[in-house]
Amino acid sequence: MVAASGIDFSPFLPWQALVVSGVLGLALCLAGWRARGPVVLLRVLTLGLLLLGLANPSLVTENREKLKDIVAVVVDRSSSQALADRRAQTDAASAAVMRRLEALPNVETRVVEVKDGAGDDGTRLVGALGGLLADAPAGRVAGVIAITDGVAHDAPANAAAASEIAASFAGAPFHALVMGRSQETDRRVALTQAPRFGIVGKDMMIRAEIVERGGPGAARVTLRRDGLALGAATLATNRPVDIPVRVDHAGPNVIEIEVEPLPGELTLANNRAVLTVEGVREKLRVLLVSGEPHPGERTWRNLLKSDASVDLVHFTILRPPEKQDGAPINELSLIPFPTRELFQQKIRDFDLIIFDRYANQSVLPSAYYQNIVNYVRNGGALLVSAGPEYAGSTSLARTPLAEVLPAMPDGRVSETPYRPALSGPGKRHPVTRDLPGADAATPDWGSWARLVGAEVDRGSVVLDGPGKKPLLVLQREQRGRVALLLSDHAWLWARNFQGGGPYLDLLRRVSHWLMREPQLEEEALRAEARGGEIRITRQTMGDAPGPVLVTSPDGVESRVTLTLRKPGEYAGVMPVRGQGLYRLRSGDLMAFVATGPQNPRELSDVFSDETRLRPLAQASGGDVRRLQPGDQPLVTPRILMVQSGPLSGPDWIGLRPRDGYVVRGVSSTPLGIGFAALGLALGALLLVWVGEGRRSRARA
Repeated sequence: MVAASGIDFSPFLPWQALVVSGVLGLALCLAGWRARGPVVLLRVLTLGLLLLGLANPSLVTENREKLKDIVAVVVDRSSSQALADRRAQTDAASAAVMRRLEALPNVETRVVEVKDGAGDDGTRLVGALGGLLADAPAGRVAGVIAITDGVAHDAPANAAAASEIAASFAGAPFHALVMGRSQETDRRVALTQAPRFGIVGKDMMIRAEIVERGGPGAARVTLRRDGLALGAATLATNRPVDIPVRVDHAGPNVIEIEVEPLPGELTLANNRAVLTVEGVREKLRVLLVSGEPHPGERTWRNLLKSDASVDLVHFTILRPPEKQDGAPINELSLIPFPTRELFQQKIRDFDLIIFDRYANQSVLPSAYYQNIVNYVRNGGALLVSAGPEYAGSTSLARTPLAEVLPAMPDGRVSETPYRPALSGPGKRHPVTRDLPGADAATPDWGSWARLVGAEVDRGSVVLDGPGKKPLLVLQREQRGRVALLLSDHAWLWARNFQGGGPYLDLLRRVSHWLMREPQLEEEALRAEARGGEIRITRQTMGDAPGPVLVTSPDGVESRVTLTLRKPGEYAGVMPVRGQGLYRLRSGDLMAFVATGPQNPRELSDVFSDETRLRPLAQASGGDVRRLQPGDQPLVTPRILMVQSGPLSGPDWIGLRPRDGYVVRGVSSTPLGIGFAALGLALGALLLVWVGEGRRSRARA
């Protein structure tokens, strides 16, 4: 505790009045100098004593407690500080700085460690410093010492911004001690144009640049999609290049661009850029051919027309060729059935072909059926909604389409009402598993009244009719898909017969499965990152799958055991062990999931930098210096308290002492001058009167 004394005044009149009175009185005294002579000095003395008495002085003594000067130490612990030997440099420099600060008297050290910013904000060094000193008076801050690689993404962009930040330190210096070497080598992939969506089956353009320092000017680049290599090429570095990539399927397409490493690179983590492109289909073109008008025809049409993503082409055979009723053909249709255009010239333009109660009545030649078979095997989709005609002599099963149909008719048609039910495989298949009401032991659905008998040769029966007879069969045929619905009574559900049923969900899911909707795949491996966890889902029609092999971004492999969540679906969870791309494998299936930013800002520029923080150091009188430029040992500067003058030298950095204090107690002792001064003033006034009276008599 230190005592400090001083004179305080408690005037009887406002200070303004005392000042005005003093100025006027002094002016009058000076004006009477010629007439009165030296005796005027008595008037000035009288005036001074009078004003002193009115000011009422007292002796004030304060008991002061000296406060420590605050020194802020900001330690950069971001991802870029883990490169090369920067972490060891940082640890050594931090320990040395703390030892030197502890040796200084009257210093309070505040330390904050800066990690990667939330989201993809990079290193927020200046922001962390502001939070550290938020409750510290600016007048107590003696200086700031930042131990960093200089990659601060919130550093002031210009001198004006740097001066504004420096002003908040109230004259305290900002010093930056930079880790890393002056000669560093690295190569990275920078995405300058990266679309987030692409049209399935079409190329999209990615603009990328291979940025390198200390390289030969060219690099080998490999392109992958969903883990499969698409090709490799040697590209010039430090210049943008356009890379075309085909969007292969709907849903996430994980695109990787990887460049070969340089010898002695700082890190290999930025040698790969990852881009997740959401594949979206253009207008899905569906061809619906109805063999005859019937109640269910409108159900199919309404379903497909209600989907904005579907471009529907619908033809109905109003009169078969063998029917001769004399009606002119131009009164039965607006245009003739363009069989050659649809089934030969433009058949590959369709994503799905639906035959709804269609019978082979010589409308389509045999060659066109073969075109449909080839279309399916090359990746097309076919749906047959069968009626009684499927069991007769005009059945599509008696055409070349039999090569791809999963079930052959047995010639019987049952018209006994029944309730559709999930089969064993149907309880596991994504198309039927989650149909509303399907989880009940006996689904509470309305009845259908027709079933075409058939023998299933291949494929999966997902819906059963009476007596476990097949009702809906799904089949993969080489690269394409086929669905066979052995009843034309789905429209009864649409009419809410006996309470109806989930006809919209059923028919829409069947159509989307045929068109390769990723969420409806029978065998699938999916993963998503959420809340610090990677959640894995494995869909299968077979037995319980084994553990999923997960490869983390740093190459470490681990196995995640899955548990049954619902029939055909298994799930597992693993913690996120770092930001980057995780690869998952289960048998022949692969999946990818990215945690954190796909291309982190922290790794976009990994070279240590002395320039970003220099404006802030110059604005505050501090310094920026690299502690270990080359192979020589790391040297930490001495820390000195500097009252005035430069705040840095060749081997030292300075702090500004503040001498702050807090007052713990105050005592005030009146000096008693007030009334004494008034008495003296009256005495002086008497002397003036006597002196001037004698002077006047002497002149007389």
